Formats: sequence, structure tokens, C-alpha cells
Amino acid sequence: MKNYKNILLKPTSTIKEALKIIDSGAIQIALVIDKDEKLLGTVTDGDIRRGLLNNLLLEDTIETIIFKTPTVCSVEDTKEKILEIALAKKLHQIPIVDKDGKLVGIKEVDELLKPEHKSNKVVLMVGGLGTRLRPLTDNTPKPMLKVGNKPILETIILNFKKYGFVNIVLCVSYKSEIIEEYFKDGSEFGVNIEYAHENKRMGTAGALSLVKERLDEPFFVMNGDLLTNINFENMMEYHLTNDATATMGVRDYDFQVPYGVVNVDGVDIQSIQEKPIHRFFVSGGVYVLNPDVLKYIPNNEFYDIPTLFEKMIEEKQKSISFPIREYWLDIGRMEEFEKANNEYSEVF
Repeated sequence: MKNYKNILLKPTSTIKEALKIIDSGAIQIALVIDKDEKLLGTVTDGDIRRGLLNNLLLEDTIETIIFKTPTVCSVEDTKEKILEIALAKKLHQIPIVDKDGKLVGIKEVDELLKPEHKSNKVVLMVGGLGTRLRPLTDNTPKPMLKVGNKPILETIILNFKKYGFVNIVLCVSYKSEIIEEYFKDGSEFGVNIEYAHENKRMGTAGALSLVKERLDEPFFVMNGDLLTNINFENMMEYHLTNDATATMGVRDYDFQVPYGVVNVDGVDIQSIQEKPIHRFFVSGGVYVLNPDVLKYIPNNEFYDIPTLFEKMIEEKQKSISFPIREYWLDIGRMEEFEKANNEYSEVF
């Protein structure tokens, strides 16, 4: 994904330029984009050979040989889905696009099949009291409540592991001994686990001040009470491709007004909207941050993620959103805990 810019062409590029790209790279394909970086198609060695057989010259443009209906996957697609599509169509690589058709990378099947451990750390906030889930949390920290016959936190950790993120930092507080006794150093789960102990409430960002010396490259931060099947690899690459300082996973949230809304100008009624639906993006509780952001977080004080993002926006740091269209559930209340148990086997 990171090196896809080396294989880009414009429709006005020549066949000779296309050959140079294809021959010089191991990927054996070139991607054609427009001025807005939307994917127009692909060019392979076979496309060029067919063009030459049709009397095209090396100095001619590639416009007539572009394959304009390539198979693509979305940036939100899971690794499993991308592999399934690629193997079914016998493809060696698949371009990845966002919801607007803009190219964000290319996935190689060989790389997807190869387990790769990534050095980026995952910081999980698992120190909350879980008061809204009492009495379940009277003796058990919320991330250790079982959904699908395993602790919520175990599902989160294994999901990160699936995408190669095996270096986990758990920010613990309430009944931390239960979490530490279960996961230990993480080796039983195929990951490496470190712990940071909060001696007081520090918020979703404040706890990062306890581990900032361990964070020297882009890292994840995620709440420990979320169940989601986000493609974490795609989210990290989305962050890197957009050269962002901070990326926030966001969810669609709909709210329907239960009445007819009357729009007025003074005393005059301008219009009436019957039970309009308002749509917003809300924070999804999963983030990718660069180490640079840590300088904004005060030491050993309460500080939350929204405040951190507001500070970065104020400082003109590039803060972007990553739409979460996959399964996502915040287990904060009893009804959500029950919903998670009902849906777990189908989703995971």
C-alpha cells in the first residue's frame, strides 16, 4: 500500500512510460488515475502487448489500452473479504479505493497471505469502572465481561493480532489484577502485552502521558469496551497515506425529531418538516495518533481525546476522520451488553 505511488500513470502517459513502471517493479501492474486521484483503470504487460499487436507505438498514449473495469475493494473491506475476492477471481493484486473512488493503495495477495507483525503499538484504555453495567462489574472490570464466551478485551486483542498489531499496552486501573492475571505478558495469545497503571482517573488521553516514552511511531488508541471488526491495517494505512497527525474513527448517528419542525422567520412560517432526520458523525472510540501529539497531553492529569483533537485543530495539525462502516458496538449499558451477546457469533 505504501509504495503504490511508484506505479501511477495518467491517461496521457505513453506506453513506453507504462512499460518502464511495469518492468521495474515486482508488482507487474500500473494504476491509472485522473487529476483528482480517482482510479480510472489498470495497465498490465498483457494490455501493452495487445496494443502493440494492434499497431500502437511505444510513443502512443495508454488511453486505448487502459482496462477500465478492474476489480477493486473498499478501504473498509476486511483482509478476509479482499482475499476472498482476489482468490475467486485469480488476481494477484487489488486496488483499494475510498467511498469517492479515490485510490488509496493496492493490496497484493501474497502479502495478505503472509503473516506480518507490525511494530506499531496499540494502547487500550481498560481502566473504567463500568458503573452503568452494575452489578456485573461489581467484581469484574468491564473489559473482562464475557461476550461470546470470552472477555470483551480478548476479542479486541485478537482482532488487532489478526492484522499484525501484536504490541499491546493496557492502561489499567479498576481491578487491574484480574486483567493482568488473565493476560499476563500476552504470550499465550500470541501478542506482547505491557501495562500502565492509572492511580487516578486520567481520561482517554491523559493515560497516554504514562506511556509516551514507549510510543515512537504512529499508534492506535482504543476504548476497551468496543466490539468492532474494523480493518485496522486499512485504518493505519489510511492515516499514513493522508499524512495525518491524528485520525479518528467516526460513526454515522441518526436522530429523528418526533414532531413536525416549523421553520420561522420572525412570526412568518417559512416551511414545515415532518419528523426530520438529522445525521451526524460521532466519535467511534478508536484512533490513530502520531507521537507528536503527545506534547499536547499534560503529565499525570485528566485529559480526554476530544480535548486533544480540539487542541490539534487549534494548532493546525492535520486531523482527519476514518468512517467506520463495519460492525461497531459500544458496550456501555446492559441492553448493549445483551445485544453484543446475541450478535457475537454472527459477526465474529
